[in-house]
Amino acid sequence: MQRSLTRRRLLAAAPVVAAGLVTGFPMIVRRARADAGAVNVYSARHYPSDQTLFDMFTKETGIAVNAIQGVAEELMQRQQMEGDSSPADVLITVDAGNLWRAEQWNLLQPIKSDILDKEVPANLRHPDNLWFSFSTRARVILRDKNKVADGDIASYEALADPKWQGKVLITTSNSIYNQSLLASIIEADGAEKAEAWAKGLVANLARKPEGADTEQALALAAGVGTIAVSNSYYFGRLLGRDEATRKKLDHIGIVFPNQAGEGSLGRGTHINVSGGGVAAYAPNKENAVRFLEFLISPEAQKVFADANYEFPVRAGVAPIDIVQAWGTFKTDPVNVSALGKNNAEAVRIMDRAGWR
Repeated sequence: MQRSLTRRRLLAAAPVVAAGLVTGFPMIVRRARADAGAVNVYSARHYPSDQTLFDMFTKETGIAVNAIQGVAEELMQRQQMEGDSSPADVLITVDAGNLWRAEQWNLLQPIKSDILDKEVPANLRHPDNLWFSFSTRARVILRDKNKVADGDIASYEALADPKWQGKVLITTSNSIYNQSLLASIIEADGAEKAEAWAKGLVANLARKPEGADTEQALALAAGVGTIAVSNSYYFGRLLGRDEATRKKLDHIGIVFPNQAGEGSLGRGTHINVSGGGVAAYAPNKENAVRFLEFLISPEAQKVFADANYEFPVRAGVAPIDIVQAWGTFKTDPVNVSALGKNNAEAVRIMDRAGWR
């Protein structure tokens, strides 16, 4: 499910010192002991399919998965409080912005894995192998086909065109997904143009931002606005619900932006990731590496694709039929670590642009 982080919290990438004030989690006061038969996973993903993955890994390796699930911010604060006593072996989260914050807080350690190096494309892993992506999701534009002709909007930059005044639906600036989208525009076009874009987007909103990506698609289907911004897998999950929902969305089309044009207009569609890395003080490092390698296996990649409508990272694994029907598209090749690097600037731009 989509998670939002407050802008101020995301900017404050400094260590938490008041341990007792951060979360309700108990402190671990002794160095975690290694257990050759277990791997301890702190996961900010909240999908039923993930339990399927845990069970598959245990069946294949005999290694039990002890999973603690929660909001990314709280899990990272917990791991930070625990320090070298943390039992965490693996940290999993969504969005490169969160992975960047884990890096800034020194919560991950670099690893060497021939399997991960081979199967995870270079732009979908940290340059120093602190974290790796297992699945991707595209930030797409949805259009009301009764009001917006095919080809009428073809880029993220076009969302700021005054022709769309009062017609754009998007979630709040607290959404890490929007922060990373703006971070990608900073990387492609520079901060000055990115700020002009954000101001133009705000001027074009059909309503005050509310709800998650799913609500933007449903509002569009109900006649609010004419175009919406959403992660691809939310739209896929809606289409996979039932016939009544599919019928409701029959007049909604999907656009993969920035497929053609000069310069950044043809850079490809912005994608973001689910990913993870080995915790800085992992007591079961070998098991942690095996777990990450398992997540990139064809069998695990198929679970990501079929159960949650995500795009597999590993070549040769096909998306689910609903997603395949959208066709192929070009993705932005920028290393997703840049999305974290540009996050603070993106948040400042959002504030100045009045994106609430």
